Amino acid sequence: MTYSETLAYLYEQLPMFQRVGAAGFKKGLGNTLALAEALGHPERKFRSVHVAGTNGKGSSSHLLAAALQAAGYKVGLYTSPHLREFTERIRVNGQELPSDYLVAWVARWRPLFEQVQPSFFEMCVALAFAYFAEQRVDVAIIEVGLGGRFDSTNIITPLVSLITNISFDHQALLGNTLPEIAGEKAGIIKPGVPVVVSQSQPEVAAVFEREAAAKLSHLVFADQIYRATFAGEPAPETGLRPLNVTQYGRPYLPNAELGLPGDYQQYNLPGVLATLDELRALGFRLTEAAVRTGLRQVTQLTGLRGRWSIIGQRPFVVCDTGHNAAGLGLVMRQLQRVPHQRLHVVIGTVNDKDVASMLALLPREATYYFCAANIPRALPAAELAEQAAALGLAGQAYGSVATAVAAARAAATPADVVFIGGSTFVVAEVEELYN
Repeated sequence: MTYSETLAYLYEQLPMFQRVGAAGFKKGLGNTLALAEALGHPERKFRSVHVAGTNGKGSSSHLLAAALQAAGYKVGLYTSPHLREFTERIRVNGQELPSDYLVAWVARWRPLFEQVQPSFFEMCVALAFAYFAEQRVDVAIIEVGLGGRFDSTNIITPLVSLITNISFDHQALLGNTLPEIAGEKAGIIKPGVPVVVSQSQPEVAAVFEREAAAKLSHLVFADQIYRATFAGEPAPETGLRPLNVTQYGRPYLPNAELGLPGDYQQYNLPGVLATLDELRALGFRLTEAAVRTGLRQVTQLTGLRGRWSIIGQRPFVVCDTGHNAAGLGLVMRQLQRVPHQRLHVVIGTVNDKDVASMLALLPREATYYFCAANIPRALPAAELAEQAAALGLAGQAYGSVATAVAAARAAATPADVVFIGGSTFVVAEVEELYN
């Protein structure tokens, strides 16, 4: 098969949660373990850090990878979903999985897939683990796809587990209360393996304390050690944002710069820094200079896109992948601080989100351009526009993300702001991200 034929096979033959929703999610690790056994258990051949959470796990994973790369380590990075290309999911030192490797690997193991009938995500995890083992990475950062306890990545025994944040998302699969959702995330805690929790959330802290105690795992609430505060807005010419970090209230990384300028990164950074501390305790050489470089050059080192990505000036155009009420709320608060005359919002979502809670966070004074990403799971733009209108949000529905973005940019004056988001899949179709 060619590369495009290989992708078509994966998308069509194996259920893909990102495209079809709950039908692509399989509870249990049986298929993943069957694949791993057939592959010779590649997950046992490299060291890893496991990252779960509702919001922030992708950014945290990339920040960890960047710091380790800057320190000279060969680093694997597994994240999901991808924006444009499947190969973005699997990287070594920022370089995407070679497409010819994917083609050859799928061809080799296709009989195994026909036998095991894995989900799309189960196959992706097996592929990533096989590639990292073959590449002999020093360490791999493994982001959970959904939940934690039954996620396909949960066959690893990492050096450290990181849990970033607990908020409402995927309730149909993970539970309807924050403690229930936290219990699913806490499923990545392994016996004797230290666990870092980025935020001390009173509603769920006891869940992590109980699970860590049961597993005899050292537990750290990172925000009780570190505090990260931004010292200004992103520099227009570089996109870097000035940052100060304290450790137990004392200066730790003064006058640092962060290449991910979204407000919400201040909640991710304590967890990242505390995880790096745990790795230092295990013998990793992680100097202050390496950490500063990793924070500053995270996008160049890892290829991360879509987190408060500024893609235009005059008008100011920014896109962000925040796609649930907690994530989108933080983005909206930051957006209101950007000076503007009028705000234009290009927005789309998927059909299994709590759309009403998301729409309630959006400013009524903005002009809206409703759209749907090109995936089966997308909520039709007309339906989104109808729900928004009931909440007093005025705008039009468009036939594609591209036409909605074009309309917003055409209507905006140099003093206006254009925001694009609501879904990872909407941001994925923004051509300017790849220029």
